[in-house]
Amino acid sequence: MVQAAALPRNEAGIKTVVGILKQSFGDRLQASAAIREQHGHTTTWIENQSPDAVVFPHSTEEVADIVKTCAAHKVPVIPFGTGTSLEGHVNAPAGGISVDLSQMNKILAVNVGDLDCVVQPGVTRADLNTHLRDQGLFFPIDPGANASLGGMAATRASGTNAVRYGTMKDNVLSLEAVMPDGQVIRTGHRARKSSAGYDLTRLLIGAEGTLGIITEITLRLHGIPEAISSARCSFPTVDAACQAVMMTIQYGIPVARIELLDQMSVKAANAYSGLALPETPLLLLEFHGSDSGAVEQAETFGQIAEEFGGTEFTATSTTEERNKLWQARHDMYWASLQLRPGAQGISTDVCVPISRLADCVTAAQDKTAELGLLAPIVGHVGDGNFHTLLLIDMDDATEVSGAEEFVGWLNDLAISMEGTCTGEHGIGQGKRPYLVKELGAATTYMAVIKAALDPDNIMNPGKILSLPD
Repeated sequence: MVQAAALPRNEAGIKTVVGILKQSFGDRLQASAAIREQHGHTTTWIENQSPDAVVFPHSTEEVADIVKTCAAHKVPVIPFGTGTSLEGHVNAPAGGISVDLSQMNKILAVNVGDLDCVVQPGVTRADLNTHLRDQGLFFPIDPGANASLGGMAATRASGTNAVRYGTMKDNVLSLEAVMPDGQVIRTGHRARKSSAGYDLTRLLIGAEGTLGIITEITLRLHGIPEAISSARCSFPTVDAACQAVMMTIQYGIPVARIELLDQMSVKAANAYSGLALPETPLLLLEFHGSDSGAVEQAETFGQIAEEFGGTEFTATSTTEERNKLWQARHDMYWASLQLRPGAQGISTDVCVPISRLADCVTAAQDKTAELGLLAPIVGHVGDGNFHTLLLIDMDDATEVSGAEEFVGWLNDLAISMEGTCTGEHGIGQGKRPYLVKELGAATTYMAVIKAALDPDNIMNPGKILSLPD
């Protein structure tokens, strides 16, 4: 484990708050070691820092009561969705109360005519799309894991469909949130645009729970496309695949998904998902539109791919075949772990301008080889975002040190290419040092906003910004 910095604890305040909340919530406050550890742990190598208790609210009013109680005694509050975050977002470095929103999981309204819906934060993306399917609608943001929509908003999630449909910030119309003093606010309504005041919706999206707890989300929806076509194509090198991606985007093909798997990832997918793909770099694509439009888009991509040495180009509109390919892509984390049984998978992501994608991915491959690390790469390459999964023996200090060196090096490289240290994982605890490198003096103004809204630093402390204790 990578050690996480601890913050001073308010022992007396925590004891008082746990007692008050236990009276109010009864069995919906849990303080067993296993529950507390579960709510500090995420799929990461950062040390687990457990909260002192976990509360399961059912309503915005209950969340407000929790926050007011914690605010009165200056006790930290850590929002929790499904625990799929990767940078220590749900750790409790100063202890405190984890607010598990999973039982706030109602779909409150679906407005078919306006293509929007209102949900509580514990609704997962899969549950929402299952509910919407019979109404001809879907919500496109797909980070892979079946994350909660509240967590996805808090971390500004994106995923495989981002190249066409954008990220969470593009698909949230408004929010309801409990602020650090316990006040409930609404940042907007269902209108598709507004010029009314500061954009508090976008301020809270990506704030990772450091400015408030999201308790209701109004989401933009899309009609299920008339036709969906998937394609795959193998390439001789990662560079060739990335060049094909760049040309596809520049050509203006409205591709819905375009995903890269390097040679190691294809090997893992074949073994884990029972595929028989050529074990060379692979692009997986999806096209949305009319019957003729989806076919035309796929054919145009096939011509571009051929220019860069693409082979084994196959397109299909068969639902079973499409689902098989995309399920294999979503299972890549588990598939990659089979490349080195017993190793821990450490995932890191960066995002660069499309024109620098080939350079960045190739350099990342060279660096892991130099450090002797096994590290398959996959990416949402249509928007320049890729993930490196380091397969590490956590008992080998040399490997852990090499992994830390690589993560720092990759973040610095992406920033030097006018990119970002994280395209979708967020900052949390793990990437705080790189945020300052990336944004410089802008982080000072972030700290001013944080201090103004949360003067006692109770909302998810120790995340995003390094603030004085």
